[in-house]
Amino acid sequence: MSQPTHITALDLPIPERDALPEEVQKYFGKCDEKLGMVPNVLAAYSQNTAQLDVFSKFYNELMFGESELTPLEKEMIAVVVSSVNHCYYCLTAHGAAIREYSGDPVLGELMVMNYRAAELSSRHRAMLDFADKLTRHPDQILEADRQNLRDAGFSDQGIWDIANITGFYNMTNRVASAVEMQPNLQYHASYRGK
Repeated sequence: MSQPTHITALDLPIPERDALPEEVQKYFGKCDEKLGMVPNVLAAYSQNTAQLDVFSKFYNELMFGESELTPLEKEMIAVVVSSVNHCYYCLTAHGAAIREYSGDPVLGELMVMNYRAAELSSRHRAMLDFADKLTRHPDQILEADRQNLRDAGFSDQGIWDIANITGFYNMTNRVASAVEMQPNLQYHASYRGK
């Protein structure tokens, strides 16, 4: 497998790890421990530690904070948004997360290519249809769209979380695409079965 020669197409002043503030070094150490790597998106943000702090706190709260949405559902939203936006970095990284959380490498690939081809519950279909529409046509979201989510079992707090995760990945997709961010190679091979 060929190694990417860069994290982004920009010549960012990404510091060596030992030059980072101690709290960032600890955070990156936790990434190494849990993931076996520091995701390239975090490495890219490390050139501006104030942005890294805000980005990582918001990401961690959205993806791992208290919510009626499961970790798998959150990753499904990330992948559907990233699929609409053709974001290579996020499709690779979050496709791997779907394979991990679901234990199903086929579901991971279906979600990346076309979530409508996957066998999904009515809850997941409603959630992903909403994320897709909010990504493609945010000006066309109506009360009927929110009601479809309620009918599928989501509370208004759940709808808030779906909207925030959708919005977050629309932002990160645009940044990653604008700077040609490259995914860590580890994502490509992870959780693909035996």
